[in-house]
Amino acid sequence: MMKFGLTVFFAFFIYWAYSQDVPRVYSNIFKDDKGLFLVKDGRQIYQRKTKSMHTLSQMQGEIRATNVGLYFDFLSPNLRGTLYYGFIPYDDSKHPQPVFFKYNAEIFNGKSSIDIINNMDGRYDIVGWEDGKQATLGYRIVDDKGKMLYQGKIEFSYNGSSIKTKKTLTEGPFLADETPNSCTIWFRTDKNLKAKLRINGETLKSQRSKNHEFTINNLIPETKYAYEIEYGGEKKNYGFTTPPEIGRRKPFVFGYASDSRAGNGGGERNLYGTNYYIMRKIMAYAKSQDVAFMQFTGDLINGYSQNADDMNLQYANWRRSIEAYASDLPIYTTMGNHEVVMIEFYDSIKRKRYFIDAFPFETLSAEAIFANNFVNPKNGPVSEDGSSFDPNPNERDFPDYAETVYDYVYDNVAIIVLNSNYLYAPSLARAPITSGNLHGYIMEQQMNWLEKTVLKHNADTRIDHIFITVHTPVFPNGGHVRDDMWYSGKNKYRAYINGKKLEKGIIEKRDQILNIAINSSNKTVAFLTGDEHNYSRLRITGESNIYPEKYRSTKLKIKRPFYQINNGAAGAPYYAQETTPWQEYLERFSTQNALVLFYIDGKTVKLKVINPDTLEIVDECEIKK
Repeated sequence: MMKFGLTVFFAFFIYWAYSQDVPRVYSNIFKDDKGLFLVKDGRQIYQRKTKSMHTLSQMQGEIRATNVGLYFDFLSPNLRGTLYYGFIPYDDSKHPQPVFFKYNAEIFNGKSSIDIINNMDGRYDIVGWEDGKQATLGYRIVDDKGKMLYQGKIEFSYNGSSIKTKKTLTEGPFLADETPNSCTIWFRTDKNLKAKLRINGETLKSQRSKNHEFTINNLIPETKYAYEIEYGGEKKNYGFTTPPEIGRRKPFVFGYASDSRAGNGGGERNLYGTNYYIMRKIMAYAKSQDVAFMQFTGDLINGYSQNADDMNLQYANWRRSIEAYASDLPIYTTMGNHEVVMIEFYDSIKRKRYFIDAFPFETLSAEAIFANNFVNPKNGPVSEDGSSFDPNPNERDFPDYAETVYDYVYDNVAIIVLNSNYLYAPSLARAPITSGNLHGYIMEQQMNWLEKTVLKHNADTRIDHIFITVHTPVFPNGGHVRDDMWYSGKNKYRAYINGKKLEKGIIEKRDQILNIAINSSNKTVAFLTGDEHNYSRLRITGESNIYPEKYRSTKLKIKRPFYQINNGAAGAPYYAQETTPWQEYLERFSTQNALVLFYIDGKTVKLKVINPDTLEIVDECEIKK
């Protein structure tokens, strides 16, 4: 017995010594010289690392000039397929997109080349590169199975006899975090360089980088501003209009959607991770309706990856779908479950997989990678550090919430953005052996921040309407009745931290949100949700049945009616309606692709839902007088 006890103690000591870089929020995860592993049924189940087929670094590759055109090396020897290409007419369109040429080029062993001088001159020179001595070429990579992988850009110059590549604006510019007196403008280049932004008589400079982000202050509300970006000697001009002062109460419209991950049907419905086709339709229609801003709440991409650069490629494709409209239209984003970046443990005997949010949290977590790919307000909670369940209050143990939880105001409307997939462990619901967070579960510090933020806006006389947006429906109706904030009516589901289950179950957490948003505020109009790939309008009242039979915990009495507007119909594969206790209060349900438009006019809120593909009206009503 003594020998056995010493053996167990020694093994535990070795595990403890090797596991100091494993975040304390997790449990049953150890590390030895072979790598990370968990213990199940007395067996060590090691991390399985899978290699991504494609990454952003590969798809951007290396591009160089030849005597007559361009040579592409996509740094992927096994890549075979087709390169489509065409000029981008910046001077001929407010929303420039590539106009693809009638010819294409073969990609063989990851390499391809095109002839510009002999094939794209004369009547095919739609951008005047022969006279103007420069142009931007857009290119699209399609593999040998017809799957689209990436759409990029390259700028080149022409000296009368040969082509030379130039430093290139690969993405943007994007307008972000806009207020009546400030905003952020950001863009990316293919090379590390110092960039400039000129606006309002001021010149701002960036550090040498591929990522360039400028914050502009001292702006005047309701004013048109022109701005110029400069990179590598090249200049491009854009403009935007600042929002009105808070509480101005001028009529305006804003757009809402979520779930644009890749759809079925091939072609542009799957540009490696995103439904490029529907997203471009959504953005074009939103722009035609002069929306003030767009809110997009989760599942932008397929995600569920173990590789940060694979995620970067998918995010780049999503940004490409909005880019042509985003230089003067702010688009606010947050995470869904498909934004997860995972560590996977694979049990080859039981053929079961276990997942957790990747770490180190500062660099590899889903939250960190999302924040690196977008620019959003940074006014939310810091993290779950300091919570009652924090295993070590003296150290940082949790991922950051930065740019995934925040709020912003436009005129008399406040938008509160939540993250219902923070520290998300996809296998937790069926096997909580590693700890982590549950899909749809809002943790303590985020909940405390939500309460403070709702009360702040409720007390602000300039704000008439509050919208709370969260990826997982409070009341699922079709596709996610088995999870979201319902889990088929089973309150037992909850997060686990450091091997300990948290106090409140998922339905109790849902009720906590409802009590804050509805019972503590008379301004919250609706929850804007996604996850379910359909459009639905649900009106909940104090008479609605929102509990399972024989529910044992305390029931919340809802004091007033409110709406849940679900729009997970931005291109992901559809879900049909399911049976729920509240289904008689479901006023509209559709599996058409959808863009929700909210028309704000003082105290009145009207809703119109458009199928951006067919332009038919899916729904239309007044939701607040």
